[in-house]
Amino acid sequence: MTTYIQVVTTLNDKKTAAEIAGALLEKKLVACVQILPCQSMYRWQGKIEESEEYFCIMKSSSRLYPKLEKAIRESHPYDVPEILAVEVVAGNREYLDWLDQELLFIPPEYKA
Repeated sequence: MTTYIQVVTTLNDKKTAAEIAGALLEKKLVACVQILPCQSMYRWQGKIEESEEYFCIMKSSSRLYPKLEKAIRESHPYDVPEILAVEVVAGNREYLDWLDQELLFIPPEYKA
């Protein structure tokens, strides 16, 4: 059975977010990406920082996570990019079937 995930990352501008989203969609590592503006506050190198960012929410499969993380890291402009994945515990069956159709197929026995 497929384990679906939502993966999030943040980027410094909308153009970069759209470019990365497009590349991940082309590679079929994600089926959908929402890009939302957000205000981020975080501690970085001992100081509290605040910045305008773009929050990307991506739908994928746990089997694709290693490839997805690698692809994000290769094109992400941050030194330490936020890349977090959470398991989807339930969902609309038709939507999950659509995910299956849109994602790169990797056999269940595949080991990353």
